[in-house]
Amino acid sequence: MSNTFQETLSWSATNELPNTVSLELTIEDRDTIRALVQHEEGPDRDEYALEALKIGVLALRHAAGAWDADFIQRETTRMIETLRQQLGDHAREAQEKLTSSFKDYLDPENGQFSQRIRRLTANDGELTRLLSPLIDGDESVIAKTLMSQIGENSPLMKMLNPDQSQGLFAILRGNMESQLVQQRDHLFKEFSLDNPEGSLCRLVQEITTKHGDFTKHMGGKIDDVVKEFSLDEENSALSRLVGNVDKAQQRITQEFSLDNKQSALHKMKEELTTILTAHMKTNADFQEEVKVSLGKLVTKREEEARSTRHGTTFETAVFEFVAYQAHRRGDVPEATGERPGLIKNCKVGDAVIEIGPENAAAGAKIVIEAKQKSGYTFAEARAEIEQARKNRDAQIGLFVFSRRLAPDDLEPLTRHGNDLFLVWDAEDLATDPYFQASLEIARALCVRNQHVDEELQIDFTLIDKSILDIEKRAKNLSDIGNFAQTIKSSSEKILKRVELDKEALEKQVTVLRESMTDIKQSIGNVAPGSAGG
Repeated sequence: MSNTFQETLSWSATNELPNTVSLELTIEDRDTIRALVQHEEGPDRDEYALEALKIGVLALRHAAGAWDADFIQRETTRMIETLRQQLGDHAREAQEKLTSSFKDYLDPENGQFSQRIRRLTANDGELTRLLSPLIDGDESVIAKTLMSQIGENSPLMKMLNPDQSQGLFAILRGNMESQLVQQRDHLFKEFSLDNPEGSLCRLVQEITTKHGDFTKHMGGKIDDVVKEFSLDEENSALSRLVGNVDKAQQRITQEFSLDNKQSALHKMKEELTTILTAHMKTNADFQEEVKVSLGKLVTKREEEARSTRHGTTFETAVFEFVAYQAHRRGDVPEATGERPGLIKNCKVGDAVIEIGPENAAAGAKIVIEAKQKSGYTFAEARAEIEQARKNRDAQIGLFVFSRRLAPDDLEPLTRHGNDLFLVWDAEDLATDPYFQASLEIARALCVRNQHVDEELQIDFTLIDKSILDIEKRAKNLSDIGNFAQTIKSSSEKILKRVELDKEALEKQVTVLRESMTDIKQSIGNVAPGSAGG
């Protein structure tokens, strides 16, 4: 708050405003005099002067309030910046403590978890001593249990054996015969006159009771009916019924007999046997094809490893990956390993990417050198990529080591100034994000090194922060990958950490791309000659 405004508030708090104030002014400002003389002297000029004075007072009051708002905003910004710095220090301290705790517990050499896993999984460890009596050998508990349940003399096999008197088929046959006999006996009882509770006897009694002598007249008819339900008559209805039931019983017995080759059960057995045989043959053929294909693949890789062309194969894979990524971004890739560059008779520099016209660093070049060579040191790689930049007139260099022959102590992704060093495996998709990240960093460095008009103010803090975070995440992924190989039982937690770092890596690559897009748009908006307008 300004001093004038504070004095005004202090005066207003201690004094009452008068109703009128008389002023007698002598004006010397030419502009003010010119405006006043345009009005006639008298009330008209006085009214105009009062309005002008009122407008000036309101403008001064507004200006004082705007200055106070700016002061408050600056102080607030300073406080937020101080708070952000303190929170950052606290986050770094917490991260260091958390890293130390994880190292004490998950260190692959001396960590408490690693030592516990070794004690469990050693040849004479606790798991071996616990599981050996249960699953090792023919006398183990699991072997005896399986033999007792599904072995040759198990109750299940005895039950399925058609020759067993207590088997499943014998029980089915006995149950069906018992049911048929019961049904037949029940029919005999219902149509026998010796059974007073039978249906026929009750029918005769009812007819005799209701119609009396009708029995005599119906005697012959009843005799015919009795004959139809008598087993002594060969052609009676009951004899035919019993015969059909016997035939059906025999037919069912034959259909469920394995001794009858025409039975449904025997046919089903043959069909299942045929299907299983064909399936086993198909599996055997497939396994043989897989073995042959794997043998050819292993032989091919061994031949490539022994031949002098295995480095060329790796270079080809690197250029194919680079070309695909460059075309996606609108850049121009070129294989240059077979022709000399600016240095006489020098072919160093296997590929060159020229940044496309839509990028902020249009025309800048990135040189790529691929190396699959045993015993090649990091110092030699730095010297060679520097020579490659000079030979191909490139601003940024990318040196790609084959993971199979890379130095043991080299990180997956490392940056030294304008040179990037990458460890990549053409056959492992898990290393592709490192390659993509290295290409994005190389493009960002091209923009960083590109000459920009002094009137165009670009903040590269976000780009530098993304590059540093990508390098940090790449190192974390490498460390966690080593932990995952040693501590398999903790794979869920470790893989979750890998996924988090992978997502963060992809997020930073996205931020880097968006920053490059904003820079390109800014350069397009600040065209030559537009600043003076």
